[in-house]
Amino acid sequence: QVQLVESGGGSVQAGGSLRLSCAASEFTYKTYCMGWFRQAPGKEREGIAAIYSPDSATYADSVKGRFTISKDNAKFTLYLQMNSLQPDDTAMYYCAADGRHCRGWAFRPFNALDARGQGTLVNVSS
Repeated sequence: QVQLVESGGGSVQAGGSLRLSCAASEFTYKTYCMGWFRQAPGKEREGIAAIYSPDSATYADSVKGRFTISKDNAKFTLYLQMNSLQPDDTAMYYCAADGRHCRGWAFRPFNALDARGQGTLVNVSS
């Protein structure tokens, strides 16, 4: 089973940047699509970005233009570069992977994905 471990979360002021990393134990057919979810306090978990190839990234409207997803196949690592962070970005961020296509990532049930990380906390202060 693929293991995913997130890192890079922390506290930052509004307008700042953070880069999240997700180290996978391996890339297999179950990591065909990889991406990020987040869950803010008192809110539903939402899929915010997904990727399966360098030119295939998709984003939720809430992060489009500010966040960039990428992955390094040689390092088995997924990244999320987050710029222009706002207090509304405060959430637990989760890395996930699935053997299916990335289409519909934002609406895919998190617990039905093939692999899920434990999360890393991002706190943005005003």
